[in-house]
Amino acid sequence: MSDGLNDARAIRIAEIMTDFRNLQYYLSQLRATPTAEEYYLEGYSLLRQCTTEAQTILETPFAATAGTGGNADQEKQQLKSIIVDAAVRRFQCQRSFLRSHAGLRWMNSRNSILRGQKPNASHLGALQAADTTLRMELLSITDDYVESTIRTQDASQGKWLAEDPSLAQIQQILMTR
Repeated sequence: MSDGLNDARAIRIAEIMTDFRNLQYYLSQLRATPTAEEYYLEGYSLLRQCTTEAQTILETPFAATAGTGGNADQEKQQLKSIIVDAAVRRFQCQRSFLRSHAGLRWMNSRNSILRGQKPNASHLGALQAADTTLRMELLSITDDYVESTIRTQDASQGKWLAEDPSLAQIQQILMTR
């Protein structure tokens, strides 16, 4: 029997998909133009990886689970399935978004250090510090942190979160993909 929450579920899907679309748009706008010597540096590789991840998320097919029972019950099961899929995709995009921001900070730091010059021995310490900062930032972008940023934002906006998947559910789904 339907519980009368299908409208709330549909609104939740729209909210998650709006966040997902915004993240996808941001990730599609990433542009870095490293020189041939810089192309394989950690930060530039990270930015390319984030763009590729975003495209892969878009290309992953949706595997809907069909509900059984009456129309309202089928709709309920389908909406729940869409919430889970959309939440997993948004989680993935949020992780790529946070990682890309770390890459952009690295790129901006590198550009500030070099000021249009070719890297030389006088830049070595500062460039190594920028690389270390990038690595530390990436280590801090854990699944727990990503999930926390999403939940905090949603909760602060008063969104209905009752049927959002837990981090453990998201991780389990990602392991099967």
